[in-house]
Amino acid sequence: MELSRKVMAISDSVTLAINAKAKKMRSEGIDVIGFGAGEPDFNTPENIRNEAISAIKKGYTKYTPVPGIPELKSSVCKKLKNDNGVEYEPSQIIISNGAKQSIHNALMAICNPGDEVILQMPYWVSYPELIKIADAKPVFVETHENEGFRYTLEALNKAVTARTKAIILNSPNNPTGTIYSKKELEAIAEFAIDKDIFVISDEIYEKLMYDGNKHVSIASLGDDIKERTILINGVSKAYAMTGWRIGYAAARKDITKMMSNLQSHETSNPNSIAQYASIEAIEGSQDAVEAMRREFEKRRGYMVDRINSINGLHCRKPEGAFYVFVNISGIKGKNINGRNIDGSVSFCEALLDEVRVAAVPGKAFGADDYIRLSYATSMENIKEGLNRIERYLA
Repeated sequence: MELSRKVMAISDSVTLAINAKAKKMRSEGIDVIGFGAGEPDFNTPENIRNEAISAIKKGYTKYTPVPGIPELKSSVCKKLKNDNGVEYEPSQIIISNGAKQSIHNALMAICNPGDEVILQMPYWVSYPELIKIADAKPVFVETHENEGFRYTLEALNKAVTARTKAIILNSPNNPTGTIYSKKELEAIAEFAIDKDIFVISDEIYEKLMYDGNKHVSIASLGDDIKERTILINGVSKAYAMTGWRIGYAAARKDITKMMSNLQSHETSNPNSIAQYASIEAIEGSQDAVEAMRREFEKRRGYMVDRINSINGLHCRKPEGAFYVFVNISGIKGKNINGRNIDGSVSFCEALLDEVRVAAVPGKAFGADDYIRLSYATSMENIKEGLNRIERYLA
């Protein structure tokens, strides 16, 4: 009996084996320094946790409307207007089980078999697979470190075809930490309007930006691009609420209606308690968010300086998120302690086996000359982990 060809075509995560081995080592009491975290190491702020407890006590534990409670959708509308300068009605907002589901819903709503979706490489690991699940084809545009890992109009024009349905934009970017300036976004907006394609704008890291940079949403750059934009965001990264699973999308009414209909059959509504807590996250004090951002900025500075002092490694300073994308091309092809380092996977395996450091291979992001290190871990762990990497390479 044949199983689903579509699901069998979904690529395995190249990080699964390394992550599973790291967890097993920790369970055995081995001291492993983890640089793989895609979530803040801080607890959810107390005011948000208290609001969740209050929601439970009030009995807000039943089904809610599929696209989210009206109060949260209203909060999202106010947030988008105040923070991003873009106005939406509640009917244009859908609350989902994390930003990942929002992206999935968006792709399912706009794609037909054979459509193409442009995404930059390096990319977040789930983008290509979500595109394939929607029966579309990912079209990779390689971006380069010396250009800040940014789309260029020349590369976009080479990638676009008559089948192109959308472009995925992720700023601040995972894994590179790249952000797009207003001028760069205006050029991408003009491209999308000219080619009459959608922009799926993943802005989940928008509050984690450094060096005085300010986030600009491409949807705020005019009515024409707003009509073509599906804006994706959520509370996971900014508020240390990864496990609460609340993301949201803002788009044209016809698109959010389709996304809501799809979600009604897939998962129904997001967690009711987490939705009420998310209102407090968005509308309550932002002091904890700024405190986390400042700490991330401090860790980033230390990590970048240390990496660039280690022979064989180098990196650019990320403008946002909480990852450093480390160039390992200087050690590829070398034999270290009897191990042949032929790419990011073998290097990450060696780091875990030899010095008990867990990192994410760049191959997972379509860039085998790199590894991703997260600074969403304590400064103590960062120092010790980098000391171990330096000792290994020495």
